[in-house]
Amino acid sequence: MSLFSSRTPGSFRPNRLSARAAELRAAGAPLADLTLSNPTQAGIAWPEAAILEALGDARALRYEPSPKGCPDTRRAIAAWHARHGAAVDPDDLILASSTSEAYSWLFKLLCEPGAAVMTPRPSYPLFECLAELECVRAVQYPLPEHWGWRLDISELEAHLAPGARAVVLVNPNNPTGTYVGADEWLRLQEFAAMRGLAVIADEVFFDYAWRPGVPRASSLQGPHLALTFTLSGLSKTAALPQMKLGWIHVAGPEELRREALERLEWIADAYLPASAPVQLAAPRWLELAPEMQARILERVQGNLEALRRRMGAGSPWRVAGGEGGWTAVLEAPRIHSGEEWALRFLEEAFVLVQPGYFYDFGREAFLAVSLLPAAEDFAEALGRLERIFRSV
Repeated sequence: MSLFSSRTPGSFRPNRLSARAAELRAAGAPLADLTLSNPTQAGIAWPEAAILEALGDARALRYEPSPKGCPDTRRAIAAWHARHGAAVDPDDLILASSTSEAYSWLFKLLCEPGAAVMTPRPSYPLFECLAELECVRAVQYPLPEHWGWRLDISELEAHLAPGARAVVLVNPNNPTGTYVGADEWLRLQEFAAMRGLAVIADEVFFDYAWRPGVPRASSLQGPHLALTFTLSGLSKTAALPQMKLGWIHVAGPEELRREALERLEWIADAYLPASAPVQLAAPRWLELAPEMQARILERVQGNLEALRRRMGAGSPWRVAGGEGGWTAVLEAPRIHSGEEWALRFLEEAFVLVQPGYFYDFGREAFLAVSLLPAAEDFAEALGRLERIFRSV
């Protein structure tokens, strides 16, 4: 009998790709990392003085805990969302140290042990881990590829687990970059309300549309027929993942909304996780956010255009869909699996990408490519891959 909980992995052995990349790094190979997701390591110019200056608020010397989070910070977050047309009441916000912690709190709030939450496929692989840590089952529902990996209510209904408590939606999806439209959002709200489900909308990448005028509906703007939680945070909004601040917005039918807020505040009071210096600095960092977002979008759009040019007309390689976020999905010829292509990139060109199975794509052969690296580094990686691109 093991001393350790089954909520932690039975093995920590790395997968083939990660193990081989570690071997090559240890041997001094000049790896080009196209899995980069950390904006602080992407060579983007930061307003460093202003970021650090914001941490100098003298109020941080006093401990004045507030379970929902500092009122000034919540007002600043509400004002930030108002710029995008969402009327957010600061009293409907709960601060956490990250969106991952926010998921943990929501699973505690909504689920008994063994209950199910519906999570999209393909999507970010963290959901299963967070659910297992809370003794919750993550049951996947497919986003159909032929619809551009958009939400399909009929697929959600067909895969709905008995006793499911919530539907998780990522807007835009990671890694496919697909936004939710107004009609899809309304249908999801109707579906959830009729079945007594909560909706958890993850909008951390919402601000990063690849082109102006992309049709997209923010969950903050409603309607909210079902109990609805919208997640975001400084990690993507202000490109400050190291500052560890996320938030939950609560909406829905009045009685449910009030009870959810009361219970979430009780959970938050048990943890009080967000540090005072970060909360007090957040309003200033949100003022800097448009500048940081513009720099990241310029980088992302430039690298995306370079990737599309490299594929060229008539190429068996293509950039598959995408409307926003920091990642491009590359469809490769199906003569190999995504993992085999990723290993070939690594062995023959010293270029690291992620195979589609990391995100539970429904078929082969997809690769996920970060658009964050510096333009010269991205171009260097594509140059190394030229021979592989032309070999099929």
